Amino acid sequence: MAFQLSPGVNVTEKDVTLIVPAVATTPAAFVGPFRWGPANEPVLVQSQSDLVSKFGTPLVEGNYEKYWWTASNFLAYGNNLRVVRTLDDSYKTASTHTVTPGVDVSEANGVWSGVFNDDSYDDWVSTNPTLATQFVARYPGSLGNSLSVVIIDNGYDVEGLSTDGTPTAEYRSLFDDVPSTTLFMETKTGSIAVNDEIHIFIIDKDGSFTGTAGTVLESFRNLSKSKGARTEGGVNNYYVSVINSRSEYVRWGGAHPTTTSSSTDSSEWGTEAQDVTSNTVFESIENGFKEYTLSGGTLGTSITDPGNDISEYWDDHFADGSVDVSLLIAGPVSNVVAKEIIEVAENRKDCIAFVSPKPTDFYAVDLEDATTYRTGLPSSSYGVMDSGYKLQYDRYNDVYVHVPLCGDVAGACVATDNVAEPWFSPAGFNRGRIQNLIRLGFNPTKTERDELYRRQINPVITYEGRGTVLFGDKTLLAKPSAFDRINVRRLFIVLEKAIATAADFLLFEFNDAATRRQFINLVEPYLRGVKAGRGITDFRVVCDESNNTPQVIDTNNFVGDIYIKPARSINFIQLNFIATPTGVSFSEVQGV
Repeated sequence: MAFQLSPGVNVTEKDVTLIVPAVATTPAAFVGPFRWGPANEPVLVQSQSDLVSKFGTPLVEGNYEKYWWTASNFLAYGNNLRVVRTLDDSYKTASTHTVTPGVDVSEANGVWSGVFNDDSYDDWVSTNPTLATQFVARYPGSLGNSLSVVIIDNGYDVEGLSTDGTPTAEYRSLFDDVPSTTLFMETKTGSIAVNDEIHIFIIDKDGSFTGTAGTVLESFRNLSKSKGARTEGGVNNYYVSVINSRSEYVRWGGAHPTTTSSSTDSSEWGTEAQDVTSNTVFESIENGFKEYTLSGGTLGTSITDPGNDISEYWDDHFADGSVDVSLLIAGPVSNVVAKEIIEVAENRKDCIAFVSPKPTDFYAVDLEDATTYRTGLPSSSYGVMDSGYKLQYDRYNDVYVHVPLCGDVAGACVATDNVAEPWFSPAGFNRGRIQNLIRLGFNPTKTERDELYRRQINPVITYEGRGTVLFGDKTLLAKPSAFDRINVRRLFIVLEKAIATAADFLLFEFNDAATRRQFINLVEPYLRGVKAGRGITDFRVVCDESNNTPQVIDTNNFVGDIYIKPARSINFIQLNFIATPTGVSFSEVQGV
């Protein structure tokens, strides 16, 4: 207790409520090419509609569809997928290509290829001021070529045309009043008009985003040309800040629009609000109207089949364990890449990689394709392989596409967690049903299933009248062991992760009897709960002088030995039907 120098009451409290926490078992990771969205960073996707919103619809080209639908198929079962979009070196980001004076426009074509997420945008703007343009697509790819940005300014002619002959009256229904001066500036200057107000609209001019050309994607009204301007609610209202923080389609390109008095960008636009006086007048765009069309965006030349380069993204974003995931979904990758993804899981030891064989013609998997693919993979309890692909309908492009089943098998683990526990097998008719398919590309026979299972490949089969199911629960571990089953490997991942998290709070405590007792009291109730949930049949926790010897203590270590008897899933059922004579009792023939 604390020392007291004079009489008084000293109140203390001690927290002995430390418990083993629940840990997430369903977060998944996926890496692949997409036609839109932030690249080279993990992005949380929570549903199939969220996938469309953040990464666009599937593109019928190369392998885009197979990657896209692999991710989407997992989201039919789960709601926690970390997606990393890949890019090759030849991609370009669409922009307006209008640059500052003294720079050839051709030099700016595609220069915004350096922008692929928020961090890269900030770096690019700060290091490439001479290549500034009015607007740039928020993300790389040809989809950005469908965008245009309409600015409505003071002097907008609702009846006539802009100087280049573009009709402008079609946009009049999008706003109530022609821009003049924002309320913020009227208050600041004593109701003197400074002409800082504009409206901005983001248009899907070709209909690539929505399917309808000319659709208004976003509306930003009553914005200010002044940096630091605020709304009535005190929110930043500077048009650059609003576009960069709120638009899902474009960013400011570093240059303000040209105005009536100059072919260069307006010197007044971007003036700090604190510097605006009653003598300040923000110049207007000629005729109060300008539509900036974006172009020059491309997806790159080889990204439709990323090849072995995709493994670099797995290493960069998921290898160090900083992103909490439990399921790694490979997609339509070669066994060279699949091997590296499995190695990521093997090194982390807190997740499992799910892979599907890549056939010669990329959809017609057969027994030979599957077994050949397997030979390039390691023996590992942190990897799971299925038998092939499924045919499903792509409602976005009105075509049928063959998609690897690894997204569904990982999804079956999520479905298992939702109705049972991670230590239950995800296979079979109760928890292993495969959704959203027309048919399997390869529906193995009993003989083929035997050969697949012998090689640690889990068959996915269709039973007529009973549906399509995952019909195996093996890991890729070749040696006979409890860890050659998915449920056992997932059981130990959960136990190790949860108990290790709780044990963090014992760091820097004394290795004495009290701390060792605290550890036992921490772990045993948790394991009793797992046992009650049918995950283990028995356990024992040892943490005393027998394993915490003086040498262990003197080296600042702490040892807790946890013995586990995992529950086993049923893979083989033997049913014996015995016919008996009428006059014989069952007890006489039982066991015969």
